[in-house]
Amino acid sequence: MENKHLHFNTSIGVKKPESIRNKAQACPFCDRDQLTGLIAVDGPIILLKNKYPVLENAYQTVLIETDDCHAELSTYSKEHLHRLIRFGIKHWLEMEETREYRSVIFFKNHGPLSGGTIAHPHMQIIGLHDLDYKEKASHEMFQGIVIDEGEGSRLILSTKPRVGFYEFNIEMPDSSYQERFSEYLQIAVHYILNHFPFKASSYNVFFHHLDGKVYAKVVPRFVTTPLYIGYGLPQVPNNLEWMAEELKRIYFCK
Repeated sequence: MENKHLHFNTSIGVKKPESIRNKAQACPFCDRDQLTGLIAVDGPIILLKNKYPVLENAYQTVLIETDDCHAELSTYSKEHLHRLIRFGIKHWLEMEETREYRSVIFFKNHGPLSGGTIAHPHMQIIGLHDLDYKEKASHEMFQGIVIDEGEGSRLILSTKPRVGFYEFNIEMPDSSYQERFSEYLQIAVHYILNHFPFKASSYNVFFHHLDGKVYAKVVPRFVTTPLYIGYGLPQVPNNLEWMAEELKRIYFCK
């Protein structure tokens, strides 16, 4: 029987440090001299093996984004932003190209409702040996209202969100890195944390690679709607056009 679930090792999970809510917890990513399992380093950016591989039948890595524990993606300089996203996409796609995994996922958690445990800015790249995330992905979930586009990249507010309500999609061709892609990603995160109509302190970024395109889906995180939890029914709000115009006004009409 084909496996459809990720299996979580609880004996490892209980050992993981938690520094998002527990401010007294020492940050494991700040003591860089003690980091082990390094895979690649680009200045303050480090890719290393996950010390707590809680997912079974998977190869787990952590991408430490910066040496500043209190930094956040929406405030990175353009130079660091491009350096980071280019680095992350490169290693994600290279892991795909090895064909050692059925699929490779690349994502970021930020904030207390994101599902993450470490406050220090980081992402994860995970090779899944027996699961293909693309089986649950479709181009439809990246369609919507185009807020801005240029240099082969587009920023879109989803009209058919995967989980429901508000999801921002950024896309570019996989043939070459486009700086506009990362800048759109940063704008989406900045809007969520600073201008969102509901107070938001958490978000996720999920990268997808489908049919020659790289996508990033940026999702503000709140308590998940029970209609999605219980029935898998996404809800679409009636103010998407307003929100798209707000982003245009704040970030593109200057």
